[in-house]
Order: sequence, then structure tokens, then C-alpha cells
Amino acid sequence: MLRDTGGIKPPTRQRKAKHLTLEEREEIRVSLSAKMSIRAIARLLNRSPSTISREVQRNRGRRYYTAVDANNRAWRMAKRPKLCLLESNTELRHIVIDKLELNWSPEQISGWLKRTMSRRKSMQISAETIYKTIYYRSRSVLSHLMAKQLRRGHSLRHSKNHSRKGERGTINIVNGVSIHERPKHFENRRSLGHWEGDLVTGSKNTHIATLVDRKSRYTFILKLKGKDAQSVNDALTHKFNSLPDKLKQTLT
Repeated sequence: MLRDTGGIKPPTRQRKAKHLTLEEREEIRVSLSAKMSIRAIARLLNRSPSTISREVQRNRGRRYYTAVDANNRAWRMAKRPKLCLLESNTELRHIVIDKLELNWSPEQISGWLKRTMSRRKSMQISAETIYKTIYYRSRSVLSHLMAKQLRRGHSLRHSKNHSRKGERGTINIVNGVSIHERPKHFENRRSLGHWEGDLVTGSKNTHIATLVDRKSRYTFILKLKGKDAQSVNDALTHKFNSLPDKLKQTLT
């Protein structure tokens, strides 16, 4: 379900206000059954006679006209996707492809074009447009395999609030506190004792834990007996117990 749009939510389709509604089409059906003329129906709906005439003719005529079928057909025929920017501009497409093959990020490509071709409006493109063109398989302008050239190489586009909760093979932390709830003043790196931990797995089933102080960048590397929760917890607890209280503020 997500593959064709690369994980990007497609825009919601909306009917234009000037188009005939299902209720108006039902009025046309009832009026045709009552043998009313096209002009009389047009006056009833405050529409142009030519609009009513075309509506009836394109939907099997007066005798077989049905409101639901006519409405469904109009909704289906109204879908006329426009060419995306990279599909209509060959020169720009070649430049974007060349830069992606050099492992440039979409942000770098967009910024470079603004700086080097600032006078050519047709050669400007946003980073978001490049991302969408790559991930939208239905556009088929840039190969979706180019997603591997991006920094993260995701096959699908993930939102900032993306969660892996419930996915197979993941472990959910019971009563865990999200990193998004961490106080904002931690970001300024002004005080010692705020640590960030990570788990690194090597060859032959070897594991280490790292602890990095956010301000000083001082780093501890701890050898682990295993990567299970108990082994990691024991190693971290032992190390923190050896630190002064002022250096034991928080651990992310």
C-alpha cells in the first residue's frame, strides 16, 4: 500500500466547486424521468443549458442516465496528473541525477542550484521535490533505487514521528521515556554529567557500550558480557557508581 508513494501520504483529492455534485445529478435524473427539457432542468439548477446537455450526452443519454454512474465517471475522468518538475525539465533532471550519483544530498543540490544558477528560475528545485520524485514510484522519473544514494537509504519515507512500535524484531522499552521529552536545555551542552549511551556489536558475538558526556565529549568504553538488558544494565550501573555525584545527572 505504501510502496507506490514511497511512504509519502498522497494529497487528498477535492472536487472543484463549479463541478456538478451528486445531488445535482440526482435532480437531473429525476427531471429527465419527469420529461422535463434540458433548459428547464438548467433553470432549476441555476446552471447553463450546455452544461446539462453535455452531462446527459456523455452519460448514455436521457433514457439511461443514472446519477451514481455519472458521478463516478466524472470523479474517475477528473484525474489528470500533471507532469512533475523533473519530468518536464530534462536539463534539470540530468543535473539532479548526476549530483545524486556523486552522493550529494537533495539539500546540497537545491542549495548549489540557487547559488550557481540564481538567474534561471527554471533551474530551481526544492529538496522536498527531489525527495518526493525519488520515493514516488508512480512518477518513474527518478529510479526509486536512487534512495540508496541518500544519507539514510530508506526504501520508504518516514515522518519525524515515525515509530517502529509493533514491528517484528523490535523491542519496546517498558515505561520508557521518549528522547523528545528530554528537557531542551540539554541541547546547549553547558553542564557536565549528561551522558549519551550506545551499544556496539562486533564480530564473534562481542559487544561494548559507550558513554559520552555531552559537554566535554569524554568517553567511556565498557566491555559487555552480552547484549542482553541485564548485562548492559550491570555494566552501566557499575561505571556510574564510580563517578562523582555531580557527573551523574542524566543518561540518554
